[in-house]
Amino acid sequence: MQNKFFSFIAPYLTFIDTGKFFRRPFSWLYTVIAILNLIFPFFILYRAIDGGIFRTPAKFVIVFILVWFTITFACWLGFQIWWDRKNKLNFTSETRDDFITTPIFSHFIQTAGEWLGTWIAVVGFVFSLLATIFLGREGYYMSRQIGLGFFNIGLLSIILMPIYGYLLIIISRFFAEQFRALVSIANNTRK
Repeated sequence: MQNKFFSFIAPYLTFIDTGKFFRRPFSWLYTVIAILNLIFPFFILYRAIDGGIFRTPAKFVIVFILVWFTITFACWLGFQIWWDRKNKLNFTSETRDDFITTPIFSHFIQTAGEWLGTWIAVVGFVFSLLATIFLGREGYYMSRQIGLGFFNIGLLSIILMPIYGYLLIIISRFFAEQFRALVSIANNTRK
């Protein structure tokens, strides 16, 4: 019975079964996150200006400018991570695989971990270093003013931020690899 009444939905189901139904929206999501990384430094600049950062003593302004350049650099790295991984998303699974969405979601977990770990390591280290050296205890006020109030300031933070970033990259990569290993085993048992 291959008439239109019974097979009208076949192209749609084929679109789902090949994985394009899942890969395309995730590719769009990667693109949006990449673009948001380019916009975020300007949001921080807006928040800082709105918060009166340039009406504060010179040491705050200097630290803010240096931190803003660091945030801009980290966001540029983040843009590159998401953009590069967007292009590799199509290779997470093959058309004939039974399990398609798990590798795609695994790829997202890995990419998000790489991005966030890099951001925390770079921005956390530089912000903690500059705020500790130039601002001391007043660094907390600046972090709140530019919307990064979750950063603690001090020598321990200078040491821990790169470690936190590195561990986040490792943990996200570990979970992503575990998911991919399970899917690989499941897809290969059929053969």
